[in-house]
Amino acid sequence: MNKSNQNHSSKTLPIKQLTFQDILDVFFIGLSDFLTAPAFGLFFGSIFAMGGLTITVLVFQFGAYWILYPFVIGFALIGPFIAAGLYDVSRRKHSDLPLKWSEVLGVIWLQRSREFSWMAVVTLFIFWIWIYLARTLVAIFFGFQGFATFGGFIEAVMTTPKGWIFLLVGHGMGAIIALVLFCLTVISYPLLLDKNVDFVTAMITSINVVCKSPAVMLTWGVFVVSAVVISAIPAFTGLLITLPVLGHATWHLYTRATIKNN
Repeated sequence: MNKSNQNHSSKTLPIKQLTFQDILDVFFIGLSDFLTAPAFGLFFGSIFAMGGLTITVLVFQFGAYWILYPFVIGFALIGPFIAAGLYDVSRRKHSDLPLKWSEVLGVIWLQRSREFSWMAVVTLFIFWIWIYLARTLVAIFFGFQGFATFGGFIEAVMTTPKGWIFLLVGHGMGAIIALVLFCLTVISYPLLLDKNVDFVTAMITSINVVCKSPAVMLTWGVFVVSAVVISAIPAFTGLLITLPVLGHATWHLYTRATIKNN
């Protein structure tokens, strides 16, 4: 890390406009990074997948079926927080630095005392709002009744007028929260890992990137959420591949979107 980056920055970073070719490029570069160092990708991907599988088991254990869908969607949006190690792997690979477990894990451990941890608090708080909103909507439309089976919950949602309104309102409000979280975090985490800026600066820079290239960035966001949701269907096993590829790709999206200060 450059010496000039050791002090907190109070200004947002200069950014570039992105194209659809950029998101196509970063995806394939991310795939290449994963194939070059698959052990790192599979390690971090397994943590993500096991976390999702564990929470899903608890959802069914306690019959809180309503939480599963918003959880899977929200899970896609907190991926950038979990992918810190993948950013460092891509950074090292493309800076000709050695790929050592001790150093990659050391960088992750270092983030506990940096602004990265505050960004994590912001992300988890918004995720909590997301889940609380889902529970509130279930209470409004279905009362505090429990559902005996997952099939019973799906039937209540998909075959009744109030279930259709519930889906419409839930998706509308969820989309707003998802958009806010995406704008705040899409490049914040790799930026905070790369430079010693404050988390507010990182969030503002991330928002600026989305505003600079809205169609491109929203396409990327929809692609990421869709890929994670599809990967989560087979007991979260698809995330073993999807998370590392998207994590590496996010690092390269960050490097393309920001202008390096020498």
